[in-house]
Amino acid sequence: MLYLYQAHAGQSQLSLEGDDHRYIFKVRRHKVDDTLYLRNLEDGLLHRYLITYIDKKSVHLSLQESSTLEVKAKRSLHIGWCVIDPKSVEKVLPSLNEIGVEKITFIYCKRSQNSFKLDFKRLEKILLNSSQQSGRSEMMKLEMAKDLQHFLAEYPESKMLNFSENNFIDSTTVDTIVIGCEGGFHAEEVALFDAQNIVGFDTPLVLKSESAVCAVASKILL
Repeated sequence: MLYLYQAHAGQSQLSLEGDDHRYIFKVRRHKVDDTLYLRNLEDGLLHRYLITYIDKKSVHLSLQESSTLEVKAKRSLHIGWCVIDPKSVEKVLPSLNEIGVEKITFIYCKRSQNSFKLDFKRLEKILLNSSQQSGRSEMMKLEMAKDLQHFLAEYPESKMLNFSENNFIDSTTVDTIVIGCEGGFHAEEVALFDAQNIVGFDTPLVLKSESAVCAVASKILL
């Protein structure tokens, strides 16, 4: 873990309790006079603290230094992801966060199962843990869209990842891309995009939705 998330990081004095205390004291086995790095994921700063006191319920910290250190991908990528099984989303979300995806908008597409409901609080907890491990200094943004038409009304320059024999995905031309759910896109959804805005991979293999989203992020950001 490269830093610990704490909403009040930046204050001159902090007291950590509960899960944070257990992690510092029992897992990492820190002691008095050790250094800890904290972020609040709001100000772009990395805050260096000194542990001044530890007891059975709390850890007391004193701020030593705050410095600007942004850790993020060199370019931005916004993914519109047609809703799939939340369990599959949760499995790949840490990888997408580590690769550097800036934002994901989940879309109820025609072949999404409406019974699937995303727990944003749970997803944000996953992102927090991933950010602490990877050093990412800014939280990934999460949104919902009612359907693909509403998404395109807000992001009209979006590309669609679909089967395309000639127009392969290019990291220099994609900022926002829509990825389908299991079963792909309905013909009515494909018709919403101009042909030049439909891109594909140079492979004969069919990718699952979660494989495709990781492949797109890696292709564009790494």
